Amino acid sequence: MKSAVVKLGGSTAREPQLQGWVDALAGAPLPLVIVPGGGPFADAVRAAQGALGFSDRAAHAMAILAMEQFGHLLLDRDARLIPVRTLAEIERAAATRRSAVWLPATMALAAPEIEQSWRVTSDSLAAWLAGTLDVQRLVLIKQSDDFDGSDTVATLAARGVVDAAFSAMLSEPVVLNVAGPRHLPAAITMLGSGALPGLHIAHAAPALRRAG
Repeated sequence: MKSAVVKLGGSTAREPQLQGWVDALAGAPLPLVIVPGGGPFADAVRAAQGALGFSDRAAHAMAILAMEQFGHLLLDRDARLIPVRTLAEIERAAATRRSAVWLPATMALAAPEIEQSWRVTSDSLAAWLAGTLDVQRLVLIKQSDDFDGSDTVATLAARGVVDAAFSAMLSEPVVLNVAGPRHLPAAITMLGSGALPGLHIAHAAPALRRAG
């Protein structure tokens, strides 16, 4: 069974919904690779860059390490989760059908195709990982319900729901769902049945047919 990639937004770090999402993801019978957001740890990098004036290249590396900090927080919340850093570790976790938390520094900092700027956040890194793993399902869990079934990747990017680089990083075969707080109550049941929570978001608006 192929894994699905699920990005758990760092904005959930201080919210009461965090443990609910951790419980739902850790207990899923299908193999998941959880991409942690940066949340308050990445916010600290942004603040430090403004105060200390280091480069976007350095900030990119520090923000990826911020994702690892949130990843360790998630691992601390549920002993069923296991850390993964490499493709081999991800494959071993999938073989046991355990949910894994991706600690991204090993892979992401070694990938020259990943832009080293704030245009790339954990959203784009989750899309990149889905393409690298050749999985067909990606879920972005947000601490916002500012989206609906009429949205596309472009409209989400225009409103800042996903980052500016996301559309370029998302492979065409990958089916995208976006989930918010309203999807949490059903998440355990859905994940338990092999389904993924959230609304399907199209890559692009359907082309208009010409009349006649």
